[in-house]
Amino acid sequence: MNVREVVLSLVADTLQLDGTSQWDDETQLLGAIPEFDSMAVVNIITAIEENFGVTVDDDEISADTFENVGALVAFVAAKLQ
Repeated sequence: MNVREVVLSLVADTLQLDGTSQWDDETQLLGAIPEFDSMAVVNIITAIEENFGVTVDDDEISADTFENVGALVAFVAAKLQ
């Protein structure tokens, strides 16, 4: 399973965006994409939990986690270890 591809797919589905396949690790998320608001964060966390079978506690969530693609992918990868 390619964590990056799944995470990008979840973000694209949640935000109803096209073109995420061209995003790299430095692609900004929170604050850079109008659709990426607090409700999107909640929905993405829920999708991550459901798709990867992990639990994300409230105290694990910060703006840094959603700063860019690389940070979000690294967060999910760490949850899988």
